[in-house]
Amino acid sequence: MEDIDNIEEDECGFSRNYFLAKELSGSSKRSARKLSDINIVDEQELRETACNIETKHEKEISELLNEYKTMYPKWVFELRCGFGLLMYGFGSKKGLIEDFASSSLTEYSVVVINGYLPSVNLKQVLLAIAELLSEMLKSRRKSSGSLAKGQETFPSRSIDDILSFLHGSQSEDKDCFVCVVVHNIDGPAIRDPESQQTLAQLASCSHIRIIASIDHVNAPLLWDKKMVHKQFNWLWHHVPTFAPYKVEGVFFPLVLAQGSTAQTAKTAAIVLQSLTPNAQNVFKILAEYQLSHPDEDGMPTEDLYSASRERFFVSSQVTLNSHLTEFKDHELVKTKRNSDGQECLSIPLSSDALRQLLLDLNQ
Repeated sequence: MEDIDNIEEDECGFSRNYFLAKELSGSSKRSARKLSDINIVDEQELRETACNIETKHEKEISELLNEYKTMYPKWVFELRCGFGLLMYGFGSKKGLIEDFASSSLTEYSVVVINGYLPSVNLKQVLLAIAELLSEMLKSRRKSSGSLAKGQETFPSRSIDDILSFLHGSQSEDKDCFVCVVVHNIDGPAIRDPESQQTLAQLASCSHIRIIASIDHVNAPLLWDKKMVHKQFNWLWHHVPTFAPYKVEGVFFPLVLAQGSTAQTAKTAAIVLQSLTPNAQNVFKILAEYQLSHPDEDGMPTEDLYSASRERFFVSSQVTLNSHLTEFKDHELVKTKRNSDGQECLSIPLSSDALRQLLLDLNQ
């Protein structure tokens, strides 16, 4: 009994000491230090250091890539049979797929989609594919001496119109197709359901073959059973390369680094270059105003409309609003109201980054 009493007293004593320690620690003075006070290395410097890291197991990796090259004829055969190729595994597959396309797909037209970019204009990509396929079918018909009417032109009003043209294009030559390479089909710019449905419809066209790569562990959740087996018609290939994601990683901020001015401006410039020239010019007006009025809350929307219309960059408020929607979607512009209640537009970049961005756009 005495042993049991002693154990209970020890447990009670431990409990009292625990809560007493918690009470004392809660009443103590908190540190005034912040995470932002830490001197974090510049992002550009960190990336340069990462690039200089010595590659290990070069011999083994080289042997592995040479083994993959022996599979190129098999991959071409699978494409000719109507399948799509999906590459997965640890490491960047960009170099491997590009080597396969440049060495084994020389008889076919190849279109590349970089899914790792911050934004991808799928309509422009589909338009380029449609133009390429149209010219290819024309040349095949001319060489065979039969030129079918009704397939000479194609509409470019919407994505659905372009897809309808691609599905309607027919040729007796089953070996006539366009290869579409999609680096990172699970990338942030095209992983939304609408983009995946568009790519699936593209893949189901009889004259289109998809060669794609994935890196996200949950990438297969992007597709349903119909998309996998009927539209993309994937053949899965496990091809770990152990190659660093040098190109793909440029557009993702490093956790242990501060965003440098040059890197921030470069990323914004890449996004803007995917927009129309008029949209870029509207953005330049806003950037120049922000640099010349650093103490203001931003440029009033009405002033931006007046300045843009004077230079014939927009024809109506609706046009300006469409440009502003694109800017906001890409997080290039933020809005807030000033003391007078006016809606003002501002670019969430430092003055140095904004100057660098204007230089990049003017080159």
